[in-house]
Order: sequence, then structure tokens, then C-alpha cells
Amino acid sequence: MVESEDRPSLRRRLLSSLLVPLMLLLVIESLITYSGALIYSNHVHDRDLADDAMTLAQMLSQEDLGGQISPQARFLLEYAPEGHNYFNVSSKKHGLLAGSQDLQSAALSAATLDGEPALFTTALKRRQLRAATVRIPNLRDPSDQLTVTMAETFHDRHQRAREILLLSIPAQALLIAGVFFLVLYGVRVGLRQLDPLTARLAAREHDLAPIGDADVPVEILPLTRTIDGLFARQRRMLALQERFIADAAHQLKTPLAGLRVHVERAQVDPSKDTVSDALQHIQRLTQRASRTSSQLLALTRAQSPELSEDGSECLLDLAQLVPELLGMRVHEAIAAGVDLGYEGEPGPIWIDGDRLSLQEMLDNLIDNSLRYAGRNSLVTVGVSVVSGCPCLSVEDNGPGVPPAFLDRLGERFFRVPGMTEEGTGLGLAIVQRIAERHHAQVRYLAGSSGGLRVEIMFPTARTSKSLLSD
Repeated sequence: MVESEDRPSLRRRLLSSLLVPLMLLLVIESLITYSGALIYSNHVHDRDLADDAMTLAQMLSQEDLGGQISPQARFLLEYAPEGHNYFNVSSKKHGLLAGSQDLQSAALSAATLDGEPALFTTALKRRQLRAATVRIPNLRDPSDQLTVTMAETFHDRHQRAREILLLSIPAQALLIAGVFFLVLYGVRVGLRQLDPLTARLAAREHDLAPIGDADVPVEILPLTRTIDGLFARQRRMLALQERFIADAAHQLKTPLAGLRVHVERAQVDPSKDTVSDALQHIQRLTQRASRTSSQLLALTRAQSPELSEDGSECLLDLAQLVPELLGMRVHEAIAAGVDLGYEGEPGPIWIDGDRLSLQEMLDNLIDNSLRYAGRNSLVTVGVSVVSGCPCLSVEDNGPGVPPAFLDRLGERFFRVPGMTEEGTGLGLAIVQRIAERHHAQVRYLAGSSGGLRVEIMFPTARTSKSLLSD
């Protein structure tokens, strides 16, 4: 149970990825609500402030001021239930009649001559105020003008906005909670669409057939197609294993049967000559079995799907690599009585490839020439550029291959009829598979001196252009 809780859960991941945005949405919605409530509160308070200033100005314009306002008007200003703690009443003739002198200059600059209240924001003793001022003529004295200014702090406005916000938050939270539970239900129902696919895969045992797209939701198609690719690679690997087992059983059957015959012959006739002859045959058969198994393993490696799966593909210079590999085989050529030489263009000649695979390819080509060209023959390994493509060639002046059989060279276990030299028929098949992995083409031609010429045409290296530009 603990293990299942610790496992990554798609449902939990989906819900958590939705919950955080929903909470952020609640915060953003609260800020928007508060901003809207504050705008509304400012609008209402501005309207009330302007109405109060206009009402007081009209009332004062009908009084005989005589340099001061009446006690009733002062009472309304100082003890207004709306909390208008800041005011200013001034006359054009008599100057300041009541209130704060600091508001007079701001009020005179903001007031208009049309008798309509003007709203403005000002500061008094480091406190922000919202004020409304109105200028109207004195009805008792037409030559005089009254300016009435009423101001208030922003505290009540923010208080009203907070009250509206607190009233709206529960409704918003309830709405988001409802959305969250609807999403939870939708996720559960949506994930049930995977049940048929899960049941179909659970019913399989050793079936590596593609899953297909029949009942697969669009969102997980990339996953199922990736699994199909994995199944395809597994099928290829299993096919290689089955082919290797079948080839090994077929190719090792003859030498193993020969070993048993010669062992039984030595047991029946333990004479020195018989035992010596049997041991010689046994040694030759074990060498053949060893070479066959090595060639089968090499062929299996060459048939692996991709060249660069292990990251061994790199930029190689054929003009430098081939002479190095060729030098390792000189002593064998001397022992076989073969003149092994090299002809090449000045490098570099770049290809994308795997050094070990190319070494195995060249070794098989040289082995083929040393085995079938015969003593006192000439084998030439060449590197050149043909039609802009790197070319590796191996040519001998041996008996060659009849033209009718050139197209079959490279087939597994194919040996040219009439050849007396022992072989597995796998050397050129390995060459063919390694060339295919390098996206190269192999051509089997008649040599200029009557022997066999094998040419491998490589594609131009993908990274050589960037290397040269650097």
C-alpha cells in the first residue's frame, strides 16, 4: 500500500496542476473584485461629497454672512454624520469664513465658474484627501462669490471596498470548489478510457504485435507509438537471436559430427598413426568450429538495428584509418605468400562511422582475398573519392568469381561452386551488413587482373562540412 502511494500518479498530477491555477485564479479574481468595488465606492462617495458641497453652498448663499457663517452651518460642517472632517468656506469679499486655510488655495484653483462641483485629490498634513469644491454667487450680495470645499479621507472608501470583497469571496470560493470537483469527476471518467487498452495489454503473454490506434485516446498516442517502436526493436532482436541459433545449429552440426567420428575412430583403433591422424582432423574441425562461431557472432553484431545506438559513431578519416588497420595484417599476408599493398589519395577523406565495425569489415575483405587469391598473388587495398563519395576498395589478382555468381556474393552461407578452400560463407555477408549500417553500397566487380574487386561507396560525412567551416 505504501509503495502505491509513493508511485507517481497521473490523477494527482492532473489535480495538483489544476488546483494551483484555480487558487491563483481566486486571488486574481479577489484583486479584480476589490478594484471594482473600490472604483464603485469612489464613485458613490464622490457623488455624495459633491452633493453635500452643493447643498451647503446653496444654503450659505441665502444667508447674510457678514464675515462668518451661521452656527447651524458650522454644526453641519463640523459634525456631519458622513465624516467630512475637512472643510473650507471662503468669500471673495471677506476671505476665509470657516475651516482650514490649507484647503483654500487648492480649492480656488480647482473651482469652476459654472457653479458645478469640482472634484480633486489633495494632501493635508501628509494625509490624502478627496475634495469637492463649488463656487456660486452670494444671493444676498451679487458682488460677492462663495467657495465651499468639503473633503474626506479615503478610509471609508477602502472600508466599503473591503466589505464588498468579503461578501464576494465565499461565493467565488464556492464556485471554484465546484469547478474543482467537476474537474475531479471529469479526470476520473476520462481515465477510464484507458481501461480497454489496459485489459487488452494484460491479456497478452508473449505477443509483441503493435498496439495499434483503435481504442487509444489521442493524448496517449505518442506513448503507445513509442511502445510499438520498442516492440518492433524487440521483435528484430528476437529474430536475430532465433536466426543466430538456427545458423549456429546448422553450421556447427558438421564439425561436431566430424569430431565425434574421429574420436570414435581413435577409440576403436588406438594405434599411434590412427590417433595422430584423428587429432589432426580434430584440430582442423575445432578451428573451423571456432571460426564459424566467431563469424556468426560478428554477423549478429553487424545485423543490429542501428549503428549509433551505443554512441560509437564518429567522424573518421579513411585515408588515415585504412593504412593503420592494414599494417596489422602485413605479417599474415607474408605468411600466406601474398603481396598486400595500399593505394590511396591524399587525405583527409571523411566518413561517419564506427571504427571497430570498419576494422571488422576490412579484416573480412582481407581474409577473403588471402584465402581465395592463393599464394604469390597481389592484394591491393585502396581509398579514393568517386563522384564525390568516399570509396574503399579491395582487389586481388586471384582466380576471381564467375560473372553469374557476382550478384550472390554477400548472401549468408553462399560459397562459389568449385572452391576448394574451406570457408563459412559469412565473411562477405558481414561486410554487406556493416556497409548497410553505414548507409554504404557494396559492389562486386571483376578485377583488372582477372581477380575480384570489392568496392564500398560511403555517403559523404554529415559533420565534415561543419568541421571544415570551423
